[in-house]
Amino acid sequence: MLVNQISVYLENRTGRVADFSRVLFEAGINIKTMSIADTAEYGILRAVTDNNDKAVSILKQNGFNASSTNLVGFEVQDKAGEMFKVLKILENASINISYLYSFTRETDKSAIILLKVSDNEKALTAMAENGVKVFGG
Repeated sequence: MLVNQISVYLENRTGRVADFSRVLFEAGINIKTMSIADTAEYGILRAVTDNNDKAVSILKQNGFNASSTNLVGFEVQDKAGEMFKVLKILENASINISYLYSFTRETDKSAIILLKVSDNEKALTAMAENGVKVFGG
């Protein structure tokens, strides 16, 4: 299963991430996870919300440069080596990883890893063939 993610290009200046968060809060949209990669002049904020279609629309209405894309997600036990096992499966299937981010869930001691890969379908097939628990958001 694929996880939809929003990407927002932000100027690297004080308050811009707060502006992003405020717009979503005022629209009643919950941010489930996010990550920011930055350069000197701008950043790329990537997030998964409880309503990405609405989030992209609201953000655009408020002057943000926002889009969405699909990621592959998988779940593993929150312990050493578990992520490596899945990344090795993807490597063996010749799947390139552009970026990833992750978060843990204390309630069930698991880790969720979200990946932007070169071929979503090929990645999902490789994971399924190797018994990897796919995460669906």
